[in-house]
Amino acid sequence: MSVAPEGTSGPAALVRRPLAGEVGDYYLGYVALAPAGDALAELERGLAETRALLARFGEKRGGHRYAPGKWSVKEIVGHVIDAERVFSYRALRMARGDATPLAGFEQDDFVAAAHFDRRTLADLVAELEHLRAANLRFFRSLEPADWERRGTASDNPFVVCAFPYILAGHEAHHRRVLAERYLPG
Repeated sequence: MSVAPEGTSGPAALVRRPLAGEVGDYYLGYVALAPAGDALAELERGLAETRALLARFGEKRGGHRYAPGKWSVKEIVGHVIDAERVFSYRALRMARGDATPLAGFEQDDFVAAAHFDRRTLADLVAELEHLRAANLRFFRSLEPADWERRGTASDNPFVVCAFPYILAGHEAHHRRVLAERYLPG
């Protein structure tokens, strides 16, 4: 599945990495995990890498937890979906010039309420693919001034251009956790 229109010419090609102070310190770790270069292309590449990694688990291992009390593989995928939805919503609000401070979200509460383990891993992957496609279309529609708009969420500053980097880094973080702690050694 191609997740977005071909090419990144035009306004979306102007996405820059956020600077310190343009995003809360907590999120700088995710920004650092996103490779240099085109953040939107990285979101496409990262999704392909995530899909390939999850294919190694299969449905039978979708409920696997590497230790008691840890999220299952399906719960990690669901968390990535929820986080993408929250961060893209923040990007939308800020890109549209809405300066209303946005609330945070408690990831453990979201996972506990979501019942991800009742779904198939394939269904979760399909949801992530569709969500990513929609987000890439949104990001590619932004004009240069939109990327520089700012807002506040979870009592942290954000500039819109930070969100693709946060999404890419967040996904990379969870791919690493899945590969290092969930796959058989």
